[in-house]
Amino acid sequence: MPVTDPGDPRLADYVRLTDVHLRRTLEVAEGLFIAEGEKVIRRAIGAGYQVRSLLVAEDRLATIADLAATSAAPCYVVPAAVAQQLTGYRVHRGALASMGRLPLPAVSEVLADAGRIVVLEDIVDHENVGAVFRCVAALGFDAVVLSPRCADPLYRRAIKVSMGAVFSVPYGRLTDWRGAVDDLKARGFRALAMTPDAGATAIGDIAAAGRLALLVGGEGNGLSGRWLAAADEAVRIPMHRGVDSLNVGSATAIACYVLAHR
Repeated sequence: MPVTDPGDPRLADYVRLTDVHLRRTLEVAEGLFIAEGEKVIRRAIGAGYQVRSLLVAEDRLATIADLAATSAAPCYVVPAAVAQQLTGYRVHRGALASMGRLPLPAVSEVLADAGRIVVLEDIVDHENVGAVFRCVAALGFDAVVLSPRCADPLYRRAIKVSMGAVFSVPYGRLTDWRGAVDDLKARGFRALAMTPDAGATAIGDIAAAGRLALLVGGEGNGLSGRWLAAADEAVRIPMHRGVDSLNVGSATAIACYVLAHR
């Protein structure tokens, strides 16, 4: 259905998508998230998420015409300028969907059948979280565990960077940060703490048998002292030319690839 007023209350799910504080509050309160782009929308639907509504620029309707025709949810067709005014940015991919969230499983459920996992401690950048999920999906790890303060994997930017991998990788959020590593070890995981410390074991020298939990720390300070001390072993990616570390997404990709091929 055509809509030309960015203030139309039917479009409330899409308001100010670049305002992180607003979106955190609104999306949690309403139990929704925003999927951007035709491919990502289709992956979200394929993963079992329900469409609340679709928003599409007039010149991109053809890309999701079949979804609009078969979905019970309304499809709002707007001029590109209205989409930009409503969302706060130019909607390059032309299509957005407001999706209903599913209940987040308990960490114990996520870990039940997992052999290799990535555990994120205080990764607050949504794009980095999305990059990690894409690495985990592509390189054959089984799940992601998030500390309480990690960014939301279902935030729009995280979904976009992951190319929808957040829909296919099981994940859960810790409630006990302090005892998290000890709990993983009690469940049979060998906890490997990523660090740039030159005294840590090179990732290529790790024997990767059994259940593995790769611990990855936040931007800037890396893993906390508590998690480093609780880990079974500290591991590093050898660096050259005075570079001390890599972006968290790049480092996770390398570590996952190396461990997957041991």
